[in-house]
Parts: sequence; C-alpha cells; structure tokens
Amino acid sequence: MGNIGTPEILIILGVLVLIFGSTQLPKLARSIGQSQQEFKKGLKEGAQDEDEEEDKPSKSK
Repeated sequence: MGNIGTPEILIILGVLVLIFGSTQLPKLARSIGQSQQEFKKGLKEGAQDEDEEEDKPSKSK
C-alpha cells in the first residue's frame, strides 16, 4: 500500500491534461518548479540566520 506505479502516474497525468489543457501544463510545471526553488532558498536563508544567531554571544543581565 502506498506504492505509486507507472499506471497510476499515467492516470494522474491524463487527468491533469484534461483539467488544465496541454498548453497550460508547461506553464504549470514551470511555476511549480519556481515555487519549489524559492521555498528551498527560503529554508536555506532561515538556516543561515539561525546559525548566525547561535554564533553571537548572548548578553546576560
């Protein structure tokens, strides 16, 4: 259970073509790729900010 094989992927792609049309699929794939890239960039920047905060000595009162 939970295994996605070739027939399932083909069915999903067929449904996507029916919903969005063949001309919209490249645009959709491009925007998903750009969104994923921005998300990864944000995660990397967040991790760098946390590392910088850990490197700074904290001020004790």
